[in-house]
Amino acid sequence: MNNILFVFLRRLHVPLIVLISVYAMSILGFVLIPGVDDEGNPWRMDFFHAFYFVSYMGTTIGFGEIPYEFTGAQRMWATFSIYATVISWLYAIGYLLTIIQDPAFRTLLTERAFRRNVRRISEPFYLICGYGDTGNFLVRALSEAGIHAVVVEIDQNRVNQLDLAGYRTFVPGLCADASIPENLVKAGLQYYNCAGVVALTNEDAVNLKIAITSKLLNPGLRTIARAETHDVEKNIASFGTDHIINPFDTFAGRLALALHSPGMYLLYEWMTSVPHEPLREPVFPPTGRWILCGYGRFGKAVHERLKAEGIATTVIEATPERTGTPSDGVVVGRGTEADTLHEADIQHAVGLVAGTDDDANNLSIVMTARGLNPDLFTVLRQNSRANDMIFNAVQSDLIMQRGSIIAHKIFAIITTPLLANFLRLARRHDDDWANELISRIGGITGDEAPHVWMLTLNEAIAPAVHTMLEAGESLDIQNLTTDPHEYSKQLPLIVLLIQRDGDEAEQEILLPSAQEPLQSGDRLLLCGRDGIQASVEWLVANLNVLEYVLTGEDRPAGLIWRRWSRSREQADEA
Repeated sequence: MNNILFVFLRRLHVPLIVLISVYAMSILGFVLIPGVDDEGNPWRMDFFHAFYFVSYMGTTIGFGEIPYEFTGAQRMWATFSIYATVISWLYAIGYLLTIIQDPAFRTLLTERAFRRNVRRISEPFYLICGYGDTGNFLVRALSEAGIHAVVVEIDQNRVNQLDLAGYRTFVPGLCADASIPENLVKAGLQYYNCAGVVALTNEDAVNLKIAITSKLLNPGLRTIARAETHDVEKNIASFGTDHIINPFDTFAGRLALALHSPGMYLLYEWMTSVPHEPLREPVFPPTGRWILCGYGRFGKAVHERLKAEGIATTVIEATPERTGTPSDGVVVGRGTEADTLHEADIQHAVGLVAGTDDDANNLSIVMTARGLNPDLFTVLRQNSRANDMIFNAVQSDLIMQRGSIIAHKIFAIITTPLLANFLRLARRHDDDWANELISRIGGITGDEAPHVWMLTLNEAIAPAVHTMLEAGESLDIQNLTTDPHEYSKQLPLIVLLIQRDGDEAEQEILLPSAQEPLQSGDRLLLCGRDGIQASVEWLVANLNVLEYVLTGEDRPAGLIWRRWSRSREQADEA
């Protein structure tokens, strides 16, 4: 505020000096010029009356000549003063409008409003650096989950989109370079309720700088960064960044998972979905020879994973002298031409990955390849969400959206930290185990992706359960999943994992049975239909509801109702 006032007054000092000088000269003139009173005696106007007259004269209101009619000299000076004050006012107002429209001054006003909006957030929030495809997707998912976010983005057009997005929670946005520490501080980096920083800019170097700034200025803060090269990935990891996401490695890993374990792949996709996302259909990539178009960072990651899966791959690359050549050779070309695809023996391939960094070329590759081999399983890399409509029209078997992959993974990290433990344990089982679990989840969630959340059985989050367990009562998973409105029914949810502090090490129970006893302090990972979480939270927080679930008796909670119930029971006994 002080900076804005200082800048405002500094830029307005010239018109202010002009205005004050004109008024002072006009007032002095009226004091010095002699007049006559209503009896014809000589009279001079005092400073108060002169100031009063010039004040309303300068604004052209015109209340008349006071306190007596003016002489000719006074009227001559009044005429001069009218023009002088009006001109000085027009000059000052014009200058004021120029200052208000000045980009630098407007930037100061915008920053002040942004800092005020960030200070008003009382709940925990995440600082999102970069509002491209990934940032947009992540902020929307966080908003749907009721989690606050603050955005720092260098492109003003993207910041303007925040006001048009219609998020459930208000998302303040600042147009600024996130690599400058001062801008992160303005965005609340050092606030007590800043839960974490997510670096999602298009530049690995900027993401590295954001991660360093976060760790130095707020060491306890959770930091998540995107890195598209392994060198930067190692650099960011070297100073303790909590999570580093490489989109190419992540997608290549998912594709490899889909090749050898389609059920497990689908389980991953469902578990990392965002709120209200439709259930994804299973995919079954064939095993055989694949063609990979594009040998950049994405192509190299996919090629490495396919090779590890024992999949023979023919690589097509337009500039192998720049990207390098795989050990099993390369077909030079883009893959958009039939000749190149014929040279790669497209007729005998079972799958194709269009993985260049150009969306138009990728679409062309898939359409051309399908014309030559209609039975191909196609994987399409999409670089921009603006092309959603045409990519959906192609109906490729698998679409790799870099922003979507990163956003899904970060959303899962932020909202359900236990999910990583569950997926790690799940990978130890075979595809039949995953298919059975998918079948159970599909049976309770309907058409939307399952809602996955965490529940800790402590005094703050689950006081009713905590009280009973501390009193020596026995509770199990079945009690926790009982419908609090009808104790004979079970809620449509599945407890995926229990994490428990043991005497020597942390214990993890995957898919616990209904009779698994609960302990105070247990951390549970649950999944169910959207809206079920509220019923569970009511059950674990309200002692009367929990007693109803255990006994089937709906006991009144209020003092009056308890007395009325007791009197009814005594009357019945009598």
